[in-house]
Amino acid sequence: MGKLIIKQKKSVIGSKPSHRSTVRRLGLKRINDTVVQEDSPTIRGMISLVKHLIEVKEND
Repeated sequence: MGKLIIKQKKSVIGSKPSHRSTVRRLGLKRINDTVVQEDSPTIRGMISLVKHLIEVKEND
């Protein structure tokens, strides 16, 4: 599978604690942080939970 470029676009202040921890587990610490993750069902599930806080691009 390919790679996903994940960027945090919104703050986690005021979010549910589970959403905060999911963003941290993706490797994001602050707004405009960018990480590259392997495309897997686990990562896709985490992305779907916090899709309102992040932006995702596919990198082949």
